[in-house]
This record gives sequence, C-alpha cells and structure tokens, in this order.
Amino acid sequence: MSDEKKYYPSKAFQEKAYIKSMEEYQKIYDASIKNPEEFWKEVAKDITWFKPYTSVFEWEDKEKYLYSWFKNGKLNVSYNCLDKHLEKNAEKIALIFQGEEESNVKKYTYKQLHLEVSRFANVLKKHGIKKGDRVSIYMPMIPEFLISLLACARIGAIHSVVFAGYSTQTTKERIEFAKSKMLITADGSLRAGKKINFKEEVSKAIEDIKDIEKILVVKNIDIPLTLKENEYIYQEEVKSLDILDTCEPEEMDSEDPLFILFNSGTVEKPKGTLHTNAGYLVYTKETFKYIFNYHQDDVYWCTADIGWITGHSYLVYGPLANAATVLMYEGIPTFPDNETYWRIIEKHKVNIFYTAPTVIRSLMRYGTDPVKKHDLSSLKLLGSVGEPINPEAWVWYYENIGKSNCPIVDTWWQTESGGFLIAPFPGAFPLKPGFATKPFFGIDADVLREDGSKADVNEPGSVVIKKPWPGMMRTIYGEHQKYLDIYISKYPGYYFCGDRGKIDEDGYFFIIGRMDDVIKVSGHRLGSAEIESALVSNKNVGEAAVVPFPHEIKGQALYAFVILRAGINPSEDLVKELREHVAKEIGPIAKPDKIQFVDSLPKTSSGKIIRRILRAIAYDSEDYGDLSTLYNPEVIEKIKSKKI
Repeated sequence: MSDEKKYYPSKAFQEKAYIKSMEEYQKIYDASIKNPEEFWKEVAKDITWFKPYTSVFEWEDKEKYLYSWFKNGKLNVSYNCLDKHLEKNAEKIALIFQGEEESNVKKYTYKQLHLEVSRFANVLKKHGIKKGDRVSIYMPMIPEFLISLLACARIGAIHSVVFAGYSTQTTKERIEFAKSKMLITADGSLRAGKKINFKEEVSKAIEDIKDIEKILVVKNIDIPLTLKENEYIYQEEVKSLDILDTCEPEEMDSEDPLFILFNSGTVEKPKGTLHTNAGYLVYTKETFKYIFNYHQDDVYWCTADIGWITGHSYLVYGPLANAATVLMYEGIPTFPDNETYWRIIEKHKVNIFYTAPTVIRSLMRYGTDPVKKHDLSSLKLLGSVGEPINPEAWVWYYENIGKSNCPIVDTWWQTESGGFLIAPFPGAFPLKPGFATKPFFGIDADVLREDGSKADVNEPGSVVIKKPWPGMMRTIYGEHQKYLDIYISKYPGYYFCGDRGKIDEDGYFFIIGRMDDVIKVSGHRLGSAEIESALVSNKNVGEAAVVPFPHEIKGQALYAFVILRAGINPSEDLVKELREHVAKEIGPIAKPDKIQFVDSLPKTSSGKIIRRILRAIAYDSEDYGDLSTLYNPEVIEKIKSKKI
C-alpha cells in the first residue's frame, strides 16, 4: 500500500459487512470479470421473474453496440419494489417523509405504499396511459413524486422526470423531446418557508406542446388553482372515479424501457438517457446492498432530488428493491437554520447518510457547534455523490459527522451508468480521502492515453470500461448514432466515460473531473454549450465560452468569457443582465459566477474554441496543453491580463 493516510473500518463494522476483506473482494471481482454471465445469473436470482430469461447477456449487433441483458425475461420493477415484500415486510416502514415544517411527517409501510402506488397507477390507466406511453413528471420532493415513478413502472409507462429547478425553456425542451402524453405535477411546495407554485411554472413550459393530452396535478399546498379542460386534481380523481385499490403489474420484457432521464452534454441540446427494466433493477439492487452495506433494520437517507439519477437509483429503485426504509426530505439543508440535517438525523435515527460534497462544504462554513448540539450516534455509514469530494471536506465529514467511526463511500458513477461504477466496499477497503477506490463487481475499468494505450500508474487519462454491465444506458433516446459518437467511437471496444482519472499504486481510482465540456456545479451537470447558447441569445452578445473554476462551496462554479456585439460597452449592469438572462433561459443553477468581457477567444484555424486554455486561465494554471493548433496565441496573455 502507498504511504498516504488510510482510514480503516472498525472491527464492529467489519463483522456486519457483506464483504469483510480486500482479499474477499478481489476473489469475487476477478470471478465477475472472468465469467460475468455466471456472476450476473447468480445475482438475478434475487429478482422475481414472471417468465425466465433465455440468456444472461447477448450481443445483438456489436458494431452498433446493441445488446440484451436477461433476454426474453418478463418482470415488473414496481412488483419487485413492493409486492415482493408484502409477505414478510408488509408492516415495515418503507418511506419516511419529512416535510420542511418539522411537524409534517408521514410514514408509509410497504403495505400502504403498495396501496398508494396501485391507486396512482389506476388513475393513470383511467386517463388512457398504457404500456409504452411517455409520462413527464415535474414535482417537488413529496411522497407522490416517488409514488408516481413506481405507478408508471407498474403499468409499463416510461417516465421522464424533469428537475423542477429548470427554467421554462429547458423544461419545455425536455418534455418536447420525450413526446410525453401526460404531465404529472403538483400545485406547489414549500421552499425555505415560501410557497412555490409548480403548476403555474410548468404550465408556461407546455403551452405549445401538442403531445401533452392531460395534466395530473397533486394537491400539496393550499394555493388557488385554475384548471383547464384537460387538467385534473389527483386526489379528486381517486374519489370521483372510484379508483380500485389494486392494480395488477404489467408484464414487461427485460429490455423494455423503464425511464428516460435527460442530462446535459457537450452538445447544445440535452441527451435523453434511456434505461431498461431488468438490467437497471438488477444493478441498482445489488450496488445499493453492497456499497451501503444495507441491513434490514437500517434507516437510509439520500438527500438527492428524484429529478436526478441519484434520486432515481438510490432513493427509489435500489433501496425499495432491497425492502429498505427510506427517508425523503422536502426542504434544503440551511432552512430554517444550519442544523436542519443534523436535527433530522437525530430525530429519525438515520443510520446511512448519502449526500453531495457541496452540502458538506456549505455546512462546514458554520463550524462544528451546530453539529455538537445533536446526537448523531445512530450513523453507521456516510456517502458522497455528485462530484469528487476534496480531501479537506472528506476528513471534516469523517471526523465531525461520522465521529471517526463511519466509513465514507465516495461513489463515482453517472446518469448513463445507472448505478455505482467505482466505490468502496466499506467493510473491506482502507479508505483514502478523495479516492473512489475500486470498481464494483463486473466493472472492467481502466485509464487510457489519447492513443488508446494503457496509462501508467498515477498517469492521468481517460476512464473507460471494457464490457457492458446490466445498469448501463442502452441508447440516447431517438438518437443512437449520437450515443455511438459520444460514448463508443473514441476508444473502440470500450465505453468512454468522459471523465479524466488515474490509478495509483494500490489500484485505487482517483477521478479528476470531466474531460469534455460538462461542468458540475453543486453536483448538477450543466452543459457548457447550453449555457453558451443562452448567453449568445442575448442581443448584446456575439460569442461566449463557459468553463469551470474552483469554488470553495460548489466544488466548481461557472466562468464565462463573453465577446460583445459591436457598439456594446461592458458594464456591471450588463453583467447582472446576462446572469439573469441565463437564469431565465436555463435556471438559477446555471448563472455564471464570473463574466469576463474579452475581444477574442483562443481558437483553432477552423474556428473551434480551445476551452482547455480558458479552463487553465480560470484555474490560475499555465498547463494549456498542446498549443500547436492555436491560431491566435497572443490571446492568452490578453485574457490573463484582465482576468477577474
């Protein structure tokens, strides 16, 4: 092992761990790589199949990267998350909902959650939603958000969730791309003590969308609503339509689509990541169990919004497939005060806490006094997600929240991967702050140079994966060639993750960050092309380039280099105008923290902006990379001289 400080699991934790040593991990991992079909066949025995599959894995067209997992198998994801548990765990708490108001707590047993999902599914069926239909969901963090996903899965409808923090235009694009037949939303929600009108906001986005036939509104807070002819209140539909309390689960093929989730990329328009039923369920179920070392008496809290893949995989499907008790919180970590998260952990005796480095950094600012007021002794395990966690935040998290007694699982994965790719097995691995450690079973990961050769120890390069895994995205919805171009073509025979990383002498992966122009702000992936497009849509802007720069709280923030149109002069008022313009076009999370007006940008002779140079400037680095293709080298010093 290397000389860096390592943090070892306690003997007590190790005794209850599914994987207790590095040797045990390595033995299972090697077998999963040598014979993946046999490994996943064994894992899939935990799934209830209506009809057995005929093969574990099969290439349909290797050149087009088309394949099947658990071919011809029939199952239902909702059944595996609910019905399956009713015999032994009907009265076990499945969901604890904690509202922003401390007194607003709802608890659902598996029996009750099954009832609510069945009712919701029957409402969808009454309104003509059937297997294969797309349903867009734009919801606050309330129980019906989780229930609506499971209801869609139950009847075979493909859900497409839109994060409720997006702007009108961005929301519209995602709903249009999905060609959804129905929209599910809520009247509103509480946010930092204020009532937010969700229905009003999303109605603007769908004004011109012809595919949406009906809108279903969940009544959540007391705000006035004006309903159009094709709009319905969910609670009233349950009463007036005499909805049945049972709904037979639809028999789904293993490779039938389960959901579409749009994420940002290096292209201007969002990409619709498509996940299918069986492989996704098998993978999220297995990764949840092992990486969180989940046991049946644990209370698990994932702070992610269901609008992101973390919420899909590790707040809804992975935990419920394991009959877990899940905590869901409506509010934000700093309202009504900076003790909110610690108060919730104490109140609900949370055992496993999974959050983003941004949250940890923001709460670190307040010191340890707020933490010391609360009993966090129920905690057994901590998790980190959304971006690499810096070592300082890791150590603070470990020492002050985990009391130096809780392993931290620093999980690296993507919307495209469905579940964890590289993460610690907490009872087996010595932990090193900042390192994602080793791949999950069946993940044949490596780091390659630009020419496709294997990188040396500690040499940065492209993180790639050699073989498909069950949770892997199948395609970009409606754009399979784009899928091949982005993920498969760069390194033939490998899936290109788009992240830069290195492997140290212990075989531990260290993820450096994105290689492309996707920027992670507070754990949210934002496409630079989308932000640049929003800036250029302002009448004063001729051209723009957006790159990340380090931020103490967010991890990364946005630095925009802007060329103004002729005759337009820079001003502080214009900076404010552009920031608000981006917020309106995309959402508040996309506001650039810094806007620098420049006369020109570093480009190739063909006119392509070389963003790595701008990224280096933003990071106060002179590591510009290869400058042989730079057409206007004098621009570097000009931009540096006026850097904000």
